[in-house]
Amino acid sequence: MTTQTLASAASALDEAFSIDHLLTDDELRWRDAARRFAVERIAPVIEQDFEDKHFRREFVAELGALGFLGMHLQDPGCAGAGAVAYGLVCHELEAADSGWRTFVSVQGSLAMSAISKFGSDEQKAEWLAPMARGERIGCFALTEPQGGSDPAAMSTTARRDGDDWVIDGAKRWIGLAALADVAVVWAATEDGVRGFVVPTSTPGFTATAIDGKLSMRASVQCDVVLDGVRVPASAMLPGARGLSGPFSCLNEARYGIVWGAMGAARSCLEVSIDRATTREVFGRPIGATQLIQQKLADMLVEYEKGMLLALHLGRLKEAGRLTPTQISVGKLNSVREALAIAREARTILGGDGITSEFPVMRHMANLESVRTYEGTDEIHTLVLGRALTGLAAF
Repeated sequence: MTTQTLASAASALDEAFSIDHLLTDDELRWRDAARRFAVERIAPVIEQDFEDKHFRREFVAELGALGFLGMHLQDPGCAGAGAVAYGLVCHELEAADSGWRTFVSVQGSLAMSAISKFGSDEQKAEWLAPMARGERIGCFALTEPQGGSDPAAMSTTARRDGDDWVIDGAKRWIGLAALADVAVVWAATEDGVRGFVVPTSTPGFTATAIDGKLSMRASVQCDVVLDGVRVPASAMLPGARGLSGPFSCLNEARYGIVWGAMGAARSCLEVSIDRATTREVFGRPIGATQLIQQKLADMLVEYEKGMLLALHLGRLKEAGRLTPTQISVGKLNSVREALAIAREARTILGGDGITSEFPVMRHMANLESVRTYEGTDEIHTLVLGRALTGLAAF
């Protein structure tokens, strides 16, 4: 599909769904800016970038100039946009590729959010505005090699040595770490889990991009080794103590996924509709058959339900009433249904659906990663089970 076709297909779905009428003028401006960037800048190059495992660092400053980085934060230099506006930006970027929504999420919802929520005035002044402009890149080092679902068992430690802290350990699947200027590192101390703002140029900090990925190939995830990383006492995030700190940041990222995964779903639905109306078999478009129309109708219904859920959660977030359990509902539903839509789209495209001529297999592969990070299906299922029964089954 051409960039013009992509934009018109998205607009046609908007019109069918009438979601525009539920959005403010400001939210529509944010959405349209993100859609233009996704269609004009990402879409023309993403298939080749995915093939080449290429991350376009030049896009970072462009995203910053558009105000997308840390856009939901109220700190100086940040846009201070609403939760729905942020969700719409995530939606449009992931309609192009999950990797670019992931970048915005890691930068803004994880690294910048941690500094904004828990950092000192000095830490905020040093990092947030340059990160919002895309001049500096951040990462969020929580997950460890032995598993990500139980951060309470982390083996990375930080110990006092005079006026300094010395950090030792290893992290895995850390987005952007090999590109980052600063890492928010979580480590076990005698006083519980604490966060540290660590410039990646600090001796002993090593980040190595993970190769061999069949998903998120236009993005960067890394192994991180922390070997006697020495930082001053001022590197500690003063407002974060225990796992509630990193968990609150993860909830920010999970919220963006609720919207983003539906963007990938929308992309798959768009190409399915285009294919159904242009490909002819047995003398007529395949979209004129009942089975194809049923597939399209089922995909549309799940997409609309996912978008309404995302919008509902966004309004709750803006009202200060969004709970972690509600976010788990959204993350579990959006990714699960997006994957189902992608797989159904592949059947409509037939054999051509496995080629890079269409984005469906790329979205499907990326969504398998999105399904795992920021809480697996199993973890979110258990969160919901605990909320329903009052019994923890972790």
